[in-house]
Amino acid sequence: MASQDEIALFEDEVRSCYSHLGTMTDLVAVWEVALSDGIHKIEFEHGTTSGKRVVYVDGKEEIRREWMFKLVGKETFSVGVAKTKATINIDAVSGFAYEYTLEIDGKSLKKYMENRSKTTNTWVLHLDGVDFRIVLEKDTMDVWCNGKKLETAGEFVDDGTETHFSIDNHECYIKAVSSGKRKEGIIHTLIVDDKEIAETACL
Repeated sequence: MASQDEIALFEDEVRSCYSHLGTMTDLVAVWEVALSDGIHKIEFEHGTTSGKRVVYVDGKEEIRREWMFKLVGKETFSVGVAKTKATINIDAVSGFAYEYTLEIDGKSLKKYMENRSKTTNTWVLHLDGVDFRIVLEKDTMDVWCNGKKLETAGEFVDDGTETHFSIDNHECYIKAVSSGKRKEGIIHTLIVDDKEIAETACL
């Protein structure tokens, strides 16, 4: 037979579970945004009767407005280590239906990600039981690993350049070589412990 303490604990768990559900009933949109420092989750709550607006980034509350007379509009906040500007647009579609769109750095999320795929390279690899997400920003040659910008050393070689860095005890470098074709531009290859790592698309 359960003790009074066990019953009280169970009731508290049920209450906390239901209170969490209650707070999320106004959740209207969820987006995932891949930046150099990681993949960020953005959640938006919109109470269409009270006008309440709540923005969460990676589970942390960034904006809360309880009573908003105007149901349409926008909310602007920042995402990630680099404080990338993000804006949620709230537009009325018809009657009491609303549309929610996310902009990153002034571009639609789709346009931003398309542009990002041209300006960055991403690799995901597994080393010593740990997953690593490595991102190269081609315009600055900055290298990020699991949310942190790495110390790197660049060096010129016969057929291009090499950007050297280390992950734990593993020697790594990104080799940049001209493709010889204008459309393709420079090809970047990640080498870890003298092995080439395949690039990961759309992350």
